[in-house]
Amino acid sequence: MALGDFRSVFLPYCLKKQSDGRYAVLNREYKPVGFFTGSHVTYEDHPVLVQIKGLTKAKATKLSWSGSEDTDEIFLYNDGCVPTHSKENMRAYLAKLEILAGLSVA
Repeated sequence: MALGDFRSVFLPYCLKKQSDGRYAVLNREYKPVGFFTGSHVTYEDHPVLVQIKGLTKAKATKLSWSGSEDTDEIFLYNDGCVPTHSKENMRAYLAKLEILAGLSVA
C-alpha cells in the first residue's frame, strides 16, 4: 500500500508493544506516526517508543477494531473500516483517539 493520504502517514493505525514494554505508535505503513518513507525503520533507532500508562485489556478491547483484548498489538481499524471511507467509520475512529488522548505517556 502506498502512502497516499494524510491519514495513512500522520494518524495512528496500530500500537505495537516492544520487548521492553514500550509501544511504537504506527501509521498504516507500520512506520512511526509521521514517518513518510517506504524504507525499513528500526523503531529502537528513533525516539518514538513510549510507555503508555493505563493501557489495560479493557482499554485495548475498546481501542481494537475487532474488540480484541490483546495489549501487544492493537489495531484501531482495518481495511473494512478505514476512517476516511465513511462518517460512521470516522466517528468510531475518533472515539478511539479520544480514549488514547486520555492516557499518559512516559
